[in-house]
Amino acid sequence: MTPTLHGYWRSTAAYRVRIALALKRVDYTQVTHDLRTGAHREPGFRALNPQALVPALETDDAVLTQSPSILEWIDETYPDPPLLPADAQGRAVVRAMAATIACDIHPVNNLRILNALRSEFGADDAAVNRWIARWIGEGFAALEVMIARHGSRFAFGATPTIADCHLVPQVYSAERFGVDLTPYPHLKAAADTARALPAFAAAHPDRQPDADRP
Repeated sequence: MTPTLHGYWRSTAAYRVRIALALKRVDYTQVTHDLRTGAHREPGFRALNPQALVPALETDDAVLTQSPSILEWIDETYPDPPLLPADAQGRAVVRAMAATIACDIHPVNNLRILNALRSEFGADDAAVNRWIARWIGEGFAALEVMIARHGSRFAFGATPTIADCHLVPQVYSAERFGVDLTPYPHLKAAADTARALPAFAAAHPDRQPDADRP
């Protein structure tokens, strides 16, 4: 069975999975769930993923959820090229970089959180944008140090890892919301190196079949 990725073109979590699948040259199909209309909360998708969040990856044997877990599954199932370093310490550092984004930056800037800020706490667009910039900035400041210490062209070392699968979508989000990346030159350079690769370019939101068109 060809894997089926349930996602949304602008979901940075789904973007991570698209990058990994492209790096591994895995053929897959896509099913879109428009987060703006609440399509991900419909019963059919909730039956696949009780959390009603994208991405979800349907395989022969299971429906996989949560992008960090999906990325690990992809790396184990399709081992070439590897997306984790060969040594335990390197793997720990890469996972820490990824978790800085997946656990500390992304969750508080998720669409459902931003909508709650607007609907329940009366935040206007300016306040929401300040919120986004605050948490991206705190996470990127830490990642800048880590990438300066461990990077060599990419976020870690000289080849793409799951750290880059997380970093490039988060930089896309930062640029979308006008976050100044000047304070993070090593981070920006690593992201630019990665997104110049064909696999990263193919996974870009604007190139997805459900992307908004002008």
